[in-house]
Amino acid sequence: MSENTNFLRVKEVANELGVSESYAYKIIRKLNAELNRKGILTISGRVNRQYFMERLYYQSDTNKGG
Repeated sequence: MSENTNFLRVKEVANELGVSESYAYKIIRKLNAELNRKGILTISGRVNRQYFMERLYYQSDTNKGG
């Protein structure tokens, strides 16, 4: 079975943000709680890659072009 790239694991989150694994778990729990409130099923210890990128690296189109 190939690795699922739709989800980030704690080590990937920690590496991406340059934080400890314990802090990465805290971030994952927070993001998964947000998704749960929206009625989206989550997996403990993993976070949806797209949601992670949206929440942590949000870029507004209104900032383009000056």
